[in-house]
Amino acid sequence: MAWGEAALRNRTREADIWGPAVAEGRPGGAGCGRQGEAAGPAGRPRPGPWEAPGGGRGAMAGEEAAAGAGQLGAEGKEPGSGGPEGQQCVFCRIARREEPGTALLPCQYEDLVCFRDIRPGAPHHYLVVQVEHMGNCKTLKSEHIPIVKRMMEVGKSVLQRNNFNDLNDIRMGFHWPPFCSISHLHLHVLAPASQLGFLSRLIYRINSYWFITAEQLIERLQTENAAS
Repeated sequence: MAWGEAALRNRTREADIWGPAVAEGRPGGAGCGRQGEAAGPAGRPRPGPWEAPGGGRGAMAGEEAAAGAGQLGAEGKEPGSGGPEGQQCVFCRIARREEPGTALLPCQYEDLVCFRDIRPGAPHHYLVVQVEHMGNCKTLKSEHIPIVKRMMEVGKSVLQRNNFNDLNDIRMGFHWPPFCSISHLHLHVLAPASQLGFLSRLIYRINSYWFITAEQLIERLQTENAAS
């Protein structure tokens, strides 16, 4: 499905309060403080706008969609949670509990927070976010595998606390640069995976250019470590 530039700009306006939407794509980041997921090349599926500010639905920030890849922040520039740019990162603010409209869910690790996606792609859709600012999944090394595993533990725990126990019908993963919106590490937790809608099946498609499962990421990091 091809997406025209005018349509993309219109879709992005919903997230204007946070800044231009960007995209998450092939297993590879964008500047912190941007919201949304950018579109891939013409002909590739792209998500709809995401991450609006707190309000309305319990006000959980989340991500679901794409804008133009040209709106991505410069890769490699990873603003931390301090300083002017870090202050603009919505996930840093949420982790510091500076977004009163975003309810944090119980989490067994102090270095992680969890909250609902504002535009859920499945009946259960949560984001697990590192409290300390960390770049997108492409910046991770083998020493970060324990962090990814803890994020997965949190995802499974929040599902079970919300009465979802079929852990064989879940999807957990990351969008891959250059189709990632916020360069602050965050894991998508969706369930039941069997009930993903048409658009969500594209946005969170396994073995795609723009989405990598947590298990695939761990395997990739282990392989890179063995090769080095």
